[in-house]
Amino acid sequence: MIEAWIPVTLLAALLQTWRTALQQRLRGVLGVQAAGFVRYFYALPTGALLLGLVAWASPQPLPTPGPGFVLACGIGGLMQIVGTILLIKAFGYRNFAVGTAYAKTEALQGTLIGLVVLGDRLSALAWGGIAVGIVGVLTLSLAGRGLRGRALLLATVQPAALCGLGAGFCFTSTGLAVRAATLSLAHADVVVAAVLALVITNALQTVMHGAYLALREPLELRAAVVTWRSSMWVGTLSACGSACWFYGFASAPVALVRALGQIEMVFTLAFSRFYLGERIRRADVAGLVLVVAGVMLVLMGR
Repeated sequence: MIEAWIPVTLLAALLQTWRTALQQRLRGVLGVQAAGFVRYFYALPTGALLLGLVAWASPQPLPTPGPGFVLACGIGGLMQIVGTILLIKAFGYRNFAVGTAYAKTEALQGTLIGLVVLGDRLSALAWGGIAVGIVGVLTLSLAGRGLRGRALLLATVQPAALCGLGAGFCFTSTGLAVRAATLSLAHADVVVAAVLALVITNALQTVMHGAYLALREPLELRAAVVTWRSSMWVGTLSACGSACWFYGFASAPVALVRALGQIEMVFTLAFSRFYLGERIRRADVAGLVLVVAGVMLVLMGR
């Protein structure tokens, strides 16, 4: 029987890709900060609706979040804000698909950090799958220039690579913080805990990022509000996708969830080609095959 977190994570990857593609289109009318802010600001109504639905359906009352839960959500939210901004910046240096590819090193980063911080343990086959997936990501990132040491070194010091790698680290840290938050609600229903973490995190993100924009870039804050007709869809997709991610983090080691989430590259290339009209190279196809193979190995070795 397939564990519930697997299809939920696949749905999260699809929704995240769709949301990021919409954010990329918004870059024509919004700056980097505003394009990141709409993800949290417009996610709040959808998140609150989801929380109401799961609370109504759950036989247990809503758990009372303690200071540790709120702190973990705040840390995770802050890291997600920084990661989102870095990812959008990476798009400006290269295209949508390659910018995302650099960020997908989060699978390996999550494995190593989760091993040290949360004591997560993975099988040898899962480790192998993560390694294959990372090679696939590098193949995409190097854009057909090969995987020789010099090419790899040059690629990783590009601005797009530095922003993408930083985004991957931030997203990994977000996953670990959310997992720590949901685990602190020991007796709560996992779905309720995940959606509660989502709403608290989005609320804190809106306050943190909104305050920054109000003080430093008020015109960007105004633009985020004025473009509500298009921006609201970014928030809606973000809330639904994040709810799925948070459920995955609450149900399985962050490394496995992030590794399975590499399937996002399949969706990314499809959106890149057919939605954004970007050119796909042969190396992109080869990297895609490796990413999918890595995901399959992770699933077999979980």
